[in-house]
Amino acid sequence: MPAPRLDSHPVHLGRGGRAVPQPAFTGLEWYGDYVARHAADGAEGRLVTIHHFTESWDSWEMHPAGDELVCCLSGGMTLHQQHADGTTATVLLQPGEYAVNPPGTWHTADLDGPASALFVTAGMGTQHRAR
Repeated sequence: MPAPRLDSHPVHLGRGGRAVPQPAFTGLEWYGDYVARHAADGAEGRLVTIHHFTESWDSWEMHPAGDELVCCLSGGMTLHQQHADGTTATVLLQPGEYAVNPPGTWHTADLDGPASALFVTAGMGTQHRAR
C-alpha cells in the first residue's frame, strides 16, 4: 500500500502528541469538516499540509488562534504580511526557507512560477478576505 501524501491527505497534530491522518482534501468546504472533527483540541491543534501553486494567491488569510509556519519546498514565493500591530513585512522564500505568520497576521503570496509549500497551521477561527 502506498504511503499517504500531505498534499492530498493532511495530518492533524493534536493534544497528547497525536498525529491524526485526515480524509482526502476536497476543497475549501473540507476545512469546515476538519474544524468540527478536531474542535476539542482548540487552539492547540495544528493542520499539516502541502499545497502546490501555479498562480499567486487571490485572497488574504489570517489565523487568530496561533502561529502558522510556511516552508517553501519548491519554486519561489514572496509572502506579504500585515501584522496585527499595523506593521507590514515582505519575506522572500526559496526552497528550504520558512517564515512564521504570527496570530492575527493577514498574509498572501506572490509566486515566481510554480511553487510548493508546507504549512503547519493553527486553523481555528481562520478568516479570508479578497485581495
